[in-house]
Amino acid sequence: MTSLETARDLLREFPVVDGHNDLPWALREQVRYDIAARDIAADQSAHLHTDIPRLRAGGVGAQFWSVYVRSDYAGDQAVSATLEQIDCVRQLLARHPADLRPALTAADMEAARAEGRIASLMGAEGGHSIAESLATLRALYALGVRYMTLTHNDNIAWADSATDEPGVGGLSAFGREVVREMNREGMLVDLSHVAATTMRDALDTTAAPVIFSHSSSRAVCDHPRNIPDDVLERLPANGGVAMVTFVPKFVLQAAVDWTAAADENMRAHGFHHLDTTAEAMKVHRAFEESNPRPVATVATVADHLDHMREVAGIDHLGIGGDYDGTAFTPEGLNDVTGYPNLIAELLDRGWSRTDLAKLTWRNAVRVLGAAEDVARDLQATRGPSNATLAELDA
Repeated sequence: MTSLETARDLLREFPVVDGHNDLPWALREQVRYDIAARDIAADQSAHLHTDIPRLRAGGVGAQFWSVYVRSDYAGDQAVSATLEQIDCVRQLLARHPADLRPALTAADMEAARAEGRIASLMGAEGGHSIAESLATLRALYALGVRYMTLTHNDNIAWADSATDEPGVGGLSAFGREVVREMNREGMLVDLSHVAATTMRDALDTTAAPVIFSHSSSRAVCDHPRNIPDDVLERLPANGGVAMVTFVPKFVLQAAVDWTAAADENMRAHGFHHLDTTAEAMKVHRAFEESNPRPVATVATVADHLDHMREVAGIDHLGIGGDYDGTAFTPEGLNDVTGYPNLIAELLDRGWSRTDLAKLTWRNAVRVLGAAEDVARDLQATRGPSNATLAELDA
């Protein structure tokens, strides 16, 4: 068999658990949650990176759907928008039960794999989604959210973001209490998007394994969204998983400067730099015609995985493509059909079937199960926290 054929064969047994897909936000932006207008049972390649036929072709067996809301949303607006995102995922699951299986636990993920359905989990992207309320955090868990990224692109009152100026210097006292309460609930602590100081504080605080739902190596591409080696070195002791992302501006050094200029161009035309609506993309494309975009490839992403395996070890790696949350994708990873191309590249680099099964499936399932175990132990020793930001950070 060719490497690509071998990759597809492996993915039939150990499909991809993808840590981050922004389809719900794309549906909000494009059709205001009219999921019939973007029926993912059919080819949506004209509009989206994601639909069910392409998830099947890409060998995806589990997906953490991001219930992201923009970080300029705050307070009740952020909470209500997060609830709308959760409702979107629930609508998708109800509409496509033959293909998408709701999943809350590691056992649910394995059951979905046995049934040939795609396990569907949710991750909230940014601590602004809980509006400084631990009760809201618990409510999101009760609604099915199984990880929370501590920040998005901007600082919040209790945690510093990778792409903002230092605020509290990592996690505040309330931020550490958020981590402890996530541990008690069984919600994975996601350290993508956060400052390196926040990563280290979270690792110092957590009793459960952490994840990076969509982050790559800072040593390979020096972007603050990526993971420094000293943090990767801590994952074996913690048990966590770093899920490599495909976003060109995070994986290709030449794309970093180009992206800064492209973002400034978007703002000059009155658009948010993360806007992927049709009107915003016209502005993107016009800029690209005049300023050719550096192109990342499958090999670019594989370079990150090679380095991350050397530093953290194979038991601590996963995949988080960030599809439908990025304007551009690498060649060969154009949409959710691309995962077999990455696995084939890694096979050509000498990765074993055992290693690849850990990368695609086993590590992510293990880390969720470990968080469940920690939660079970913590719930036997203490009740819910009702601490407030004012009390702890005064």
